[in-house]
Amino acid sequence: MRNRQDVFVDSGGWIALALSRDPFHERAVEVWKQVHESRAYLYTSVPVILETFTFLDRHARRDIAIAWKDSLEKLSNLEVITCDAEEMRAAWQYFTGQKFHKLSAVDATSFVLMAKRHIKIAFAFDHHFTSAGFQLVG
Repeated sequence: MRNRQDVFVDSGGWIALALSRDPFHERAVEVWKQVHESRAYLYTSVPVILETFTFLDRHARRDIAIAWKDSLEKLSNLEVITCDAEEMRAAWQYFTGQKFHKLSAVDATSFVLMAKRHIKIAFAFDHHFTSAGFQLVG
């Protein structure tokens, strides 16, 4: 990974980092180290944060979800992107064709937010990102 690239962190990346029992945990830790060493600019979104928190709260424990949420504030190179009504409308367009089987609404909003900000790389373990034209580091 080149230095100072923009990287969007998806729920799958956050969850794999937070849960040692996640099947992608070891890979996520390895990738996170590379991302950190490359001094990447990190982005995530409000929908991703809500999805991740909810997953951790339901599938792990509330204290793990809260600790994860609190850890985001310590990342000085992380920008949290909001999602407005116009971006939500644009995200629904991903559901009109057959290309994205079982796509989540959160992923669709991520695609819109990434494209709008010219972010080409996702820290994710979801094939939908590559189908949408993004590169995975996960």
